[in-house]
Amino acid sequence: MLEVTNLSVSIARTNVLHDVALNVPAGETAGLIGRNGAGKTTFMRSVMGLLPVQGGEIRFDGLVLTDMPAHRRAHLRVGYMPEDRRLVPELTVEENILLPVWATRRTEDMKRLDWIYELIAEVADFRTRRALQLSGGQQKLVALARALICGSKLLLLDEPFEGVAPVLSRRLVKIVARLKDEGVSVLLSESDYTHSSGLVDHLFVIERGVITERDVTGVN
Repeated sequence: MLEVTNLSVSIARTNVLHDVALNVPAGETAGLIGRNGAGKTTFMRSVMGLLPVQGGEIRFDGLVLTDMPAHRRAHLRVGYMPEDRRLVPELTVEENILLPVWATRRTEDMKRLDWIYELIAEVADFRTRRALQLSGGQQKLVALARALICGSKLLLLDEPFEGVAPVLSRRLVKIVARLKDEGVSVLLSESDYTHSSGLVDHLFVIERGVITERDVTGVN
């Protein structure tokens, strides 16, 4: 599904990713684990086309994404939940969720809204509130819902568990686990293996811009 090979990315002339490779098979969940500053967000943003790459190739569903404009990912059913959420404060929760639908004009994705509200019932409860009225944890759920409205094939979740209360972290784990039943491929990043243990099918550790695949049963 997602195939990244020999990817190199620099920011401000500093090489952040060094010939990295990572694969996420269809319908499976992969974890990208690393300390803050290791390159997790750079990797996610590069896959999403938000950062230019200096070398390597990014493929999704057989298509080369490397030089494809960022907005095309939504058309290909790829959803992205950034670490900092990036909600529009003055819009309501439901308006924030529907932004990808309006941008892509894929009105058929509107039918996913009821499914999302069933999956994340908390979001349905405050759908008419403005994003600026929500707590940080609530905003995380809305950002996930927005990613889901177009991400029916692949989801990239950047630090979904960071900065949220333990009860919400457990809730997010259950939601991600449910996505496997829906056949969605998921790549999630985390600073350690606390929440993704037992959740991921494939584990990748990133250190100083280098990615190494590990046995999911052999990492503490």
